[in-house]
Amino acid sequence: MDSTTISASVSSQYLASLEMLKQTVSQCPETIWNSPDDKVQFWHIAYHTLFFTHLYLQDTLQAFKPWPQHRKDMENLDSHPSASSPDGGPNMEQPYNKESILEYLAFCQQQVAEKVPGLNFEAESGFQWLPFNKLELQIYNIRHLQQHTGELMERLGTRTGLELDWVGKKPA
Repeated sequence: MDSTTISASVSSQYLASLEMLKQTVSQCPETIWNSPDDKVQFWHIAYHTLFFTHLYLQDTLQAFKPWPQHRKDMENLDSHPSASSPDGGPNMEQPYNKESILEYLAFCQQQVAEKVPGLNFEAESGFQWLPFNKLELQIYNIRHLQQHTGELMERLGTRTGLELDWVGKKPA
């Protein structure tokens, strides 16, 4: 299989997964979006998912430029102080709204279109904590994206009875 075919397949699966996340965000009721009853709010999981989708599409951590509306530590799901965040974690009092998350999602879709075709799938991941090649990094990243999308879909289904569509490949 040549790199063009691999690139097209990887892009298709990224875009299908992002389309499923878009459904969850678009259809999430406000009562669930920032529910104080949840350990981690819906919007926060969506933001975390998009942040890492965006990050791992880059060549390296050094090449990464955060989304213009990124706020410090908001990618972390742990809202408690940690060694990586001595200031106490993200400010959860200012949640992202749906429009912002959908804007970031559209930005990530554009990143897929721009970055995936130029990836050297045999090169190292570019992230020292992920010791595999770029192809495996993209599979890893899509798995992360889909895992959290499934988590949010389950939350919506359980609480509202909402059934969302499966997207098997890049939307037409």
